[in-house]
Amino acid sequence: MDLSKHSIAQNLGSYNTYDMNSLLHCSKLMPQGRGLASVLVKRASTITLDWDTRQKSRFDATDSTGRLLGIFLPRGTVVRGGDVLVAEDGSLIRVEAAPQAVLRISACTEHGSPFDLTRAAYHLGNRHVPIELKPDHLKIEPDHVLADMLRAMYMTVVPVSEAFEPESGAYGDHGGHAGHAHGHNHGHGHAHAGHEHTTHTTRHVHGPDCQHEHAAPAATQVAGKRIAIPIRSAPAEPHVHGPGCKHEH
Repeated sequence: MDLSKHSIAQNLGSYNTYDMNSLLHCSKLMPQGRGLASVLVKRASTITLDWDTRQKSRFDATDSTGRLLGIFLPRGTVVRGGDVLVAEDGSLIRVEAAPQAVLRISACTEHGSPFDLTRAAYHLGNRHVPIELKPDHLKIEPDHVLADMLRAMYMTVVPVSEAFEPESGAYGDHGGHAGHAHGHNHGHGHAHAGHEHTTHTTRHVHGPDCQHEHAAPAATQVAGKRIAIPIRSAPAEPHVHGPGCKHEH
């Protein structure tokens, strides 16, 4: 990826020569400022962006100190309120979600029940519109057709100006909270993302059915030592002299 100021300006497409020279390049995002000391985040300059801008990975903005920023993040990156950008000079810029026109949807306390909010979220989800989910209300961008549908379901729909942080997809940044990844670290050796279990090896016992080729055991040679064993003949019978002894008497 070419991250030179010239290439960024070409991607943003809105800078003259003076702007290109003063452009401060930002290509690193720290979700919710994790890993930073709170005092550093409080001291950081700020940029206030609406949802339409924050869902882009390349845009320009001016921070609270008047610096012109060129934000050039990996494609698919969604910037949330509370995230911190790191500029090329090491300075920090805290992102704030700008108030914008939205529809605040809640269950009617007189004619409905809290379950109606779940049903409303279901029907809005079928229409693939960005929705911000809260325990007691929903928020969507202004749409008069959807507003009429919700009112027909006995929902209370009120136009307001508030920050908008819709849910991301199931494979996005998990529940609309950037960097809010749950660290399920199980000690029994399986990965949570793909739920891949490691193979548990069983100790092999060698035997007739183990299907392994076993080499014949080498002949054991025992070093021998010569031992002298005396051999004694049987004692001779005592000689008896007589006619048949064949001795000369």
